[in-house]
Amino acid sequence: MIHSKRHHTALATGLAMLVVAGCGTLAVWSAPDKKPSAARTPAAQQADQLFWQTLHAGAYDRIPASLTALKAAYLADPNDSVTAAHIGFMHIWRLSERARIPSGPGPEITDDAVLARKYFEEAVRLDPNDARYLGFYASLLMREGSIHKDEKLTRRGYYTMQDAVAAWPEFNLFTSGYGFGSQPYDSPRFTEGLEAQWKNVDVCAGTTVDRVNPDYAPYMKLETKQGPKRACWNSWIAPHNFEGFFLNFGDMLVKSGDPATAVKMYANAKLTPDYAKWPYREALEARIANANANVATFRNPKPSPDTTKMMVQSTYACAGCHQQ
Repeated sequence: MIHSKRHHTALATGLAMLVVAGCGTLAVWSAPDKKPSAARTPAAQQADQLFWQTLHAGAYDRIPASLTALKAAYLADPNDSVTAAHIGFMHIWRLSERARIPSGPGPEITDDAVLARKYFEEAVRLDPNDARYLGFYASLLMREGSIHKDEKLTRRGYYTMQDAVAAWPEFNLFTSGYGFGSQPYDSPRFTEGLEAQWKNVDVCAGTTVDRVNPDYAPYMKLETKQGPKRACWNSWIAPHNFEGFFLNFGDMLVKSGDPATAVKMYANAKLTPDYAKWPYREALEARIANANANVATFRNPKPSPDTTKMMVQSTYACAGCHQQ
């Protein structure tokens, strides 16, 4: 009899716990979705102006001021996808160009990956149709997974990136491959990243570009400011996107052990008339002159502070495309 009472008590307790858990699940499931703002606030627009001024000037030291303005605007209107994305990008920039920090980055620099991922996650929720946000979000999932040695998070980021590439290959093939450029030269991920760059030029050119003599001159007539292929060219957002793309592509070819093809790829950056105004043209010229020597340099997992670094690890990892 005592055993029977205990059995009924345990059963009743278990059922009560299930009801509570079920109520909690139902409450979360039935909560309203976060909706995008119908209009942007003046504070958000002002924060945007500071964001673009900071980015286009390559003013890494002014990132904190830009983040303060953006986050104030976000707290006033946390349903603004553009503000969320701009906060995320500022955190990516601070993390990516940490080589600029005179004393070297401290361990807290990894917090920028977590914050960037969070804000791009919000941007994706608010504007799931913008594949740029999805690509940055995927990249940051992988970065955060790598920092925390969380293989599930890394894999989620990897497969999210496949969705982003499918949604906008002209933009996200670069996003995908760029991050893998810092992987060891003989790793599967680096090889995949290099292949993504080849696919990127193919999709932009609308044909298979010669992998022995990748002269992009025949495709310059395709330049456009409209549609998905606008990501292949320079724009107001990224005034030197074209030059930065070929600088990175050349770097990855050098690291792969193919400096001869890299020199031809670097030379493509000179095809745009914007090259004369590019702040980093001297870096590209030095790459061409030192391509053979840079094979070993780029493969060194722990380069000295004075060593030439690949674009993805440099002080212009973002500014190389975005600085005016």
